[in-house]
Amino acid sequence: MENQIILLGTKGGPAVRQGGAMPTASLLQMDGKTMVIDCGIGLTRSIADAGVRLLDVDAIFITHLHSDHLLELGPLIYTIWTTGLTRKIPVYGPIGIQEYWDGFMKSMDFDHEIRIADDGRSPLTEMVEINVFGEGSVTKFSEIEISALRVDHPPVTECYALRFDGTTHSVVFSADTCYFPPLAEFSKGANVLIHEAMLEEGVQSILDRTPGATSLEQHLRASHTMAPDVGRIAHDADVGLLVLNHLIPADDPAFDDSHWQEAVSQTWQGPILVGKDGMKISLKDAS
Repeated sequence: MENQIILLGTKGGPAVRQGGAMPTASLLQMDGKTMVIDCGIGLTRSIADAGVRLLDVDAIFITHLHSDHLLELGPLIYTIWTTGLTRKIPVYGPIGIQEYWDGFMKSMDFDHEIRIADDGRSPLTEMVEINVFGEGSVTKFSEIEISALRVDHPPVTECYALRFDGTTHSVVFSADTCYFPPLAEFSKGANVLIHEAMLEEGVQSILDRTPGATSLEQHLRASHTMAPDVGRIAHDADVGLLVLNHLIPADDPAFDDSHWQEAVSQTWQGPILVGKDGMKISLKDAS
């Protein structure tokens, strides 16, 4: 298995539009393990389309409980189970992740009981291990060390950047956050930083296409990171490669890669990729 990142959904926010990117989800393959980071809607199909078997998913990590990061967690696990899961699968997330899982399984009582009786499957309730992390948590998964940093994403308080340190590479996922300087120290020397990003000139476009969200602009500006500030984090962290993800906006044809690169280049002159659904990033190419 190649050490790589596969971006499965690169759009910020829960809306899905024809021809546009899907909400946030990523796959990290490192040291022989396949890990899902965040579960935006459409994730299950995207994993299969990326050429990865659902049964090869070893662990799932959720950065916070906003729907565009969580909505397909239950359906993903349930589909893995109906595909033939025969081992435990660990799920890591913030406070509230257990309640989400319990609620999802309750909603599936009818089908779950039928499949146990009719197909002879082991109960899924016995095959999922929920783990809650918090500020400063360090988890060891196989040879990989995963660290958590609480970031600033109001009104959500339990939102965490995650750092994966393997035997040869380090990868950081920023999660959703406003400009948060401590993230630079947390990301220090990482091979790859995958950071959310927002274009100043794209904010009005989002407001125009999202009727009914009267406080949306206030939320966007308080809770997300403008592209030049993403460059500042990458510069101060001295990362090998910066990948823009959770793009706001990601599905407006008025903006292309050049807009993102121009905005970030004000503060970052290193390698940069503008995330696209299905993009594969080899860790061996990230210095």
